[in-house]
Amino acid sequence: MLVGIPKEIKNHEYRIGMTPAGVRELVSHGHQVWVENNGGAGIGFPNADYEAAGAHIVASPEEILQAPTWW
Repeated sequence: MLVGIPKEIKNHEYRIGMTPAGVRELVSHGHQVWVENNGGAGIGFPNADYEAAGAHIVASPEEILQAPTWW
């Protein structure tokens, strides 16, 4: 399964839907995870933390929504 995690868009909302630990868990079960660039920065998780957990960093939420459906 492909799981896409964009940044929150609400004003003054800095969380993201998943921590690197959650990404690691999904990846360990064979899922592919895409995280929007700097999605976790507002809560202290840089892109490198998500990449180390196995996520693919994408430039924009549109890139997540345009992901191929054959994953």
